Amino acid sequence: MKSFRTLDDAGDLRGKRVLLRVDLNVPTENGRVTDATRIERVLPTIREIAGHGGRVILLAHFGRPKGKRSEADTLRPVGTELGRHLDAPVAFAEDCIGEPAERAVAAMKDGDVLLLENTRFHAGEEANDPALARSLAALGDLYVNDAFSAAHRAHASTEGIAHLLPAFAGRTMEAELEALSKGLEAPEHPVVAIVGGAKVSTKIDLLENLVGRVDALVIGGGMANTFLNAIDIGIGRSLCEKDLAATAQRILDRARETGCAIILPVDGVVAEEFKAGAPHHTYGIDAIPSNGMILDIGSQSVERVNAAIDDARTLVWNGPLGAFEIAPFDQGTVAAARHAAERTRAGKLVSVAGGGDTVAALNHAGVSESFTYVSTAGGAFLEWLEGKSLPGVEALKAR
Repeated sequence: MKSFRTLDDAGDLRGKRVLLRVDLNVPTENGRVTDATRIERVLPTIREIAGHGGRVILLAHFGRPKGKRSEADTLRPVGTELGRHLDAPVAFAEDCIGEPAERAVAAMKDGDVLLLENTRFHAGEEANDPALARSLAALGDLYVNDAFSAAHRAHASTEGIAHLLPAFAGRTMEAELEALSKGLEAPEHPVVAIVGGAKVSTKIDLLENLVGRVDALVIGGGMANTFLNAIDIGIGRSLCEKDLAATAQRILDRARETGCAIILPVDGVVAEEFKAGAPHHTYGIDAIPSNGMILDIGSQSVERVNAAIDDARTLVWNGPLGAFEIAPFDQGTVAAARHAAERTRAGKLVSVAGGGDTVAALNHAGVSESFTYVSTAGGAFLEWLEGKSLPGVEALKAR
């Protein structure tokens, strides 16, 4: 039984004003949307509500206008793009509260879709101001949150409003929560986590949470160098946070206590400079030259990572294993990603991945569609991995 309410619990929507919180914080250039992924993800919920006769009132933030109206951060062009993808008209209100919003809502008919202006044009949004939450709630009969990517923020449109109206998870939020539950909350063991990226300092909470919950933890990317340095392995001129040696050692000690196997690189692809096509060579991890930089894991390390994936029933992935943005230092990440995708397609692995660089790396490897679930949520996905409760999700729980 789900701990949160979904659209299945919302009853008859015909004629109801449904305040739907979505993520429309999409990249734009000269007023044009350049990546419509987030728009596409909310279409099923919009269509379902409208198809059942609900009046869909969209709440969203855009950019960082810092509580003031800014033409650069208006949602109007995003609404135009949404209408194209929806293949239906999307009305627009010049504000998310007050007379412009009230007039636009009053003009709606069953099945209509209305986009309200940027919630962040009001300082009360990020302050989770009760007055703003009440003004938003007055526009609707029920509230649906389909923006997991904003669920880690206790804002007026993500958390405050959910306590004032019957509140439910939209289909995108529901799919995300179900995938994350399979990843860590109720996973099938063995569970393997791959954590990469540049710095340990940005992922201390994440690593400390994972070593108590997974069976094996693969550490890659620049952060692996900090762990190698902590156990007195020379890493040349590689990226390393030497001041975090004690932190890395504490995480290694904690992993021993919990029985979590730590998998570090056993070889590395090394170059003297970080640029595309730089001369490079693979060295064993105990033979890194003093003038070299480790920019990717080597073939033996790939074999170890793939063997861990073979042993796993569940994989959680955050962060690349090397400097995947520049060839040839993308090969380790690509090889492991394709192996995980193959196991997933064969029905032998539940694979859940997320985080900005992770999504880009999996897209680069051409395997995003083959993973069980790829989260575009960024900060919310990381906080979930860290074991933190997300205010926007907590507010949807049955009470």
